[in-house]
Amino acid sequence: MRRVLSEFGDGIHVVDSGFFRPRLDAIHLIVERGRVAIVDTGVNDSVPRVFEALAGLGLGPESVDWVVLTHVHLDHAGGAGLLMSRLPAARLLVHPRGARHMIDPARLMAGTVAVYGAEAARQMYGEIVPVPAERVVEAPDGFAIELAGRRLEAIDTPGHAKHHLCLVDRKAGIVFAGDTFGLSYRELDQGDRQFVVPSTTPVQFDPPALHASIDRIAALQPRAVALTHFGPVGDVPRLAADLHRQIDAMVALGRDCAARLGDAAAAPAHGVPTEALRECLRDGMRELIFTEARRQGWTADEAELQRIFTLDIGLNADGLAAWLSGQG
Repeated sequence: MRRVLSEFGDGIHVVDSGFFRPRLDAIHLIVERGRVAIVDTGVNDSVPRVFEALAGLGLGPESVDWVVLTHVHLDHAGGAGLLMSRLPAARLLVHPRGARHMIDPARLMAGTVAVYGAEAARQMYGEIVPVPAERVVEAPDGFAIELAGRRLEAIDTPGHAKHHLCLVDRKAGIVFAGDTFGLSYRELDQGDRQFVVPSTTPVQFDPPALHASIDRIAALQPRAVALTHFGPVGDVPRLAADLHRQIDAMVALGRDCAARLGDAAAAPAHGVPTEALRECLRDGMRELIFTEARRQGWTADEAELQRIFTLDIGLNADGLAAWLSGQG
């Protein structure tokens, strides 16, 4: 069970979804008096790990009242349909913009194929199982649910995606932030000091909205923010400031690449970025990671940083390209 489940306190548990590598993709369990809310689901292959974690807590599928999706990117929501099919009492809570994609995931899968390619998308995510409409609950800003009397409030937090919500657990002083509060990998920790990097993945990166969402989370003064990638992080004011600085650096990178390559390269017909723009952004994103490593004193060398951030460098570059091309 140690491989799958760890405890944070206040009834909050972190499940390693097993997606790609250890401690990349978290599923959070909130347990209150034997009732459970699951925040994000990982992918189809993660579903057995959820039941293993529940069993380790002495709980079964019937104890789950809610499955909450921070947003419908498939590393967060790909396993939702399969998981829901095995949870007899649960309802699915999702942003109003994401609900239709859980009920009919065809368009969601098509978008994923557009980013990764058909073969890679199916290898990573398999077949996405739809969720019956009557089991889906839309969560506009301020919508709250109760878990055995424990209030959990959804807040609208665009910037990473328009269909992104965060879940506020005031009892624990925790905000479950999906990707809005960035990525924090445990390999980079220095003792108790943690670090965070923004996520600008395709296709709805919106810098002003992301800045505002980060400020909204920080204004709640949580003792920790629970990230899907990976787990709860503290020292929220410091991390929020780091996110703002890095977002501005990413925006500057995007504008610099566009200026050097010219308007035709940055935003050609149909808003499709050129390979030259993507290459400029990937190279720049890699250098931003290395610069942050030097700034923060990370002990990982460049080869290790490349291993940790390979997927993020490509996705963040594509997100910046989509933003520059007006796709977001």
